[in-house]
Amino acid sequence: MTHLPARRLLLVHAHPDDETINNGATMAKYAAEGAHVTLVTCTLGEEGEVIPPELAHLAPDRDDTLGPYRVRELAAAMAELGVTDHRFLGAPGRYRDSGMMGLPQNDRPDCFWQADLDEAATHLVGVVREIRPQVLVTYDENGGYGHPDHIQAHRVAMRAADLAADPGFRPDLGEPHTIGKIYWNCLPRSVVEAGFARLREAGLTFGGIASAADLPGLVGDAEVAARVDGRPYAAEKSAAMRAHATQIAVDGPFFALSNDLGQPLLVEEFYRLVRGEPGPGERPENDLFAGVEGPGTAEVGA
Repeated sequence: MTHLPARRLLLVHAHPDDETINNGATMAKYAAEGAHVTLVTCTLGEEGEVIPPELAHLAPDRDDTLGPYRVRELAAAMAELGVTDHRFLGAPGRYRDSGMMGLPQNDRPDCFWQADLDEAATHLVGVVREIRPQVLVTYDENGGYGHPDHIQAHRVAMRAADLAADPGFRPDLGEPHTIGKIYWNCLPRSVVEAGFARLREAGLTFGGIASAADLPGLVGDAEVAARVDGRPYAAEKSAAMRAHATQIAVDGPFFALSNDLGQPLLVEEFYRLVRGEPGPGERPENDLFAGVEGPGTAEVGA
């Protein structure tokens, strides 16, 4: 019998690097505090654009070996964050990156966008019933910015949460489990605008500067239910982002994706609570586990 810590956090993301950009400081904080942090990544990110010229041959229109390379980048990033439980939905490569919305890659039968929802969610149900997390973090219904894999990750995560709690669904996958709180990633407008102001003052050498509208999950400040202060883990998040070198260029407290448009590297991370009740105390909450600490450790296995 394996005993897991009292606090257990599950994150569901579409591609390697999404987890670090959105939640890297949160993951590092809870891992350092002894929580069990589980990351499920839905694809290998095979369709990503490659930033370093010396790695351009990995791209899908050349060697098409970017996916396995990004698996290694993800492992390096998780080592920087102190996260030891990271998995791919179903198995590595079970679902292929679908590419941006509207591209022909969306129609590939093996891509995540084409996956049967309940089949994909069933893979996640097994993880939920094994880990028995109190908290789930994923994207909003638009996947933050409309990428098909992000939208599908949202659908799979929410469907799996429902199925995992249903005692009549696949009892062979374990005892039913209800996740206490489900959060969606978000970015408050005021924080984003302040970050862009710092970027403009810094005068960095990216090809340009992104706008607040380019960032995923932008919301009004009043919609933020939880704020995790990850400033003590800024170095860990930055190092993890650097580990995703095919996708991210980091320059101090700023970064750019393959479009070479600078944006702030935020180490305070923000969430909307969409299921469950907020815990007692200040608003926004400063702890995702507030009110759902749970009954001690979880037992896994026979």
